[in-house]
Amino acid sequence: MEELSALEESTIWKLKLYVAGQTPKSIAAFGNLTKICEENLHGKYQIEIVDLLLYPHLAQENQIFAIPTLIRQLPTPIRQIIGDLSNTEKVLLGLEIQPIISS
Repeated sequence: MEELSALEESTIWKLKLYVAGQTPKSIAAFGNLTKICEENLHGKYQIEIVDLLLYPHLAQENQIFAIPTLIRQLPTPIRQIIGDLSNTEKVLLGLEIQPIISS
């Protein structure tokens, strides 16, 4: 198994997932994100769920135009991914996470 890079080892990844209620896409996005984080960040992450049905003003404040939307707040720079996060390769690339390679 490949070791985490120095950046990944020292950083807690702060991720914010914007959803609108408990829709199938929202549930899938959270499940996919959790799986990707567990497999590649080994507990060094925080996921915050923001339900735009409860806090609609946050959509405009944070420029959220589609849901689900994932924002990587840390490490910088900020990254944004839209969708249910089912394409693991694209999510890893979009978040700039080096995938763990099994031997």
